[in-house]
Amino acid sequence: MNPVIAIARKEFADGLRNRWLVAITLVFALLAVGIAWFGAAASGQVGFTSIPATIASLASLATFLVPLIALLLAYDAIVGEDEAGTLMLLLTYPLGRGHILLGKFLGHGLILALAMLIGFGSAALAIALLVEDVELLLLATAFGRFVASSMLLGWVFLALAYVLSSAAKEKSGAAGFALGAWFVFVLVFDLALLGVLVLGQGSVSPALLPWLLLANPTDLYRLINLGGFDAAGEGLGVLSLGAELPVGEAVLWAVLALWAGGLLAAAWGVFSRRTV
Repeated sequence: MNPVIAIARKEFADGLRNRWLVAITLVFALLAVGIAWFGAAASGQVGFTSIPATIASLASLATFLVPLIALLLAYDAIVGEDEAGTLMLLLTYPLGRGHILLGKFLGHGLILALAMLIGFGSAALAIALLVEDVELLLLATAFGRFVASSMLLGWVFLALAYVLSSAAKEKSGAAGFALGAWFVFVLVFDLALLGVLVLGQGSVSPALLPWLLLANPTDLYRLINLGGFDAAGEGLGVLSLGAELPVGEAVLWAVLALWAGGLLAAAWGVFSRRTV
């Protein structure tokens, strides 16, 4: 059997045994269905509102939730094996560090993908069955783009978790790095960019600012999901800069995929230099 597939099967089986797949799926399903029907409760409206509003709410939630879950799933993937003494055992087998890394990535990535497909897909199915006169083509397109981009965002942060896990000396350090990375990409980046917009008027080229969104995978993710709707740029703070990007949606997808590939390559580089 291919060593990468063998390691991926082991990681997936460990995820099932630890109830990761069940727990993540339930979280995604409950939140997705809840947002679909109660997302507008703050404005006094209960029930399904519209597909764009539902996707916008889900994307905003997933921006916080998906990176955190991905980092928690894999922050100890390398350093945890090292602390347990199993990493040295793995390296005695006829497989390289690239096999170990890619196998773990495939196993964890499959857990995330299945959880999102089942969890978010349940919301789409509920809307299709329970909402009258819903546009099924728009529903399938919007949720398909949302689920696929959520998977890709999760894989980006899985790869980032492997970078942190390969660099850390102990699990507690990897957990701290993971929390810091989530804080920077999900919370601090947009606040910093907003500060540049407010305080740096005249000192920063307006043509440069929209390109800075490409430096944050969570902003790319939101642009992909909101870009297909007419009101995508309204009331979204720094994301309104995305309307000024002279690139299409395909480029946003490609850059997000490059984030995942680049971070996975960086993880291999750090892991290959790690001493066991």
